[in-house]
Amino acid sequence: MQRPHTTVVLAMSADGKIADKARSRSNFSSPTDQKHLEKHCAIADAIIFGAGTLRAYGTTRSIQDPQLIHQRQQRQQPPQPVQIVVSPSGSIDPEIPFFRQPIPRWLITTPSGEELWRGQPDKFERILISTEDHLKLDWREIFSQLKQLGIHRLAVLGGGQLVASLVALNFIDELWLTICPLILGGSIAPTPVEGKGFLEKNASNLELLSVEKVAQEVFLHYRVLES
Repeated sequence: MQRPHTTVVLAMSADGKIADKARSRSNFSSPTDQKHLEKHCAIADAIIFGAGTLRAYGTTRSIQDPQLIHQRQQRQQPPQPVQIVVSPSGSIDPEIPFFRQPIPRWLITTPSGEELWRGQPDKFERILISTEDHLKLDWREIFSQLKQLGIHRLAVLGGGQLVASLVALNFIDELWLTICPLILGGSIAPTPVEGKGFLEKNASNLELLSVEKVAQEVFLHYRVLES
């Protein structure tokens, strides 16, 4: 199928957690990692993330660096990538700062989720509706729609459930993982890939493309090998 080139960009603790056990907003990555994140977001046509990630932060990663915005314009991209929220239920607080950011906003949801936002074009410029099946989304249908709408490069910023859904379908092409110098621990603290997990024989195999150490953080770049 035709789909966007999809890259996961995440920071995690040394023991593989992307947030603490309370799933609170993560502030453990460095300013260097924040610039790294912004750089990869600036390459993308769209950024996608789950509603849980949005609830934790209240805002999304917009492009602030004038040079990155200029580079986007040179590539004939709009100044800001589309920000896509995934929420099967459509339950998102309309008062969070996200809705006041000067960015294009899309929503991926189900028919029942779409009803909550009907008649509010100032909130989401576009709503993509997936076949409803117990609030599950049809990612093949969604990714085909995204490609048809001109989304050629997609950056995934979490959370673990969203990443797991895409890994299960072999829809991830690359991963950029930043290892940060702390240990969060806990069986309920979220990880980069959640869900039910995979047997080893069904695991996605990766090729390590680069490793860079900057101060106390390690930046890993992987390519997902074809299964």
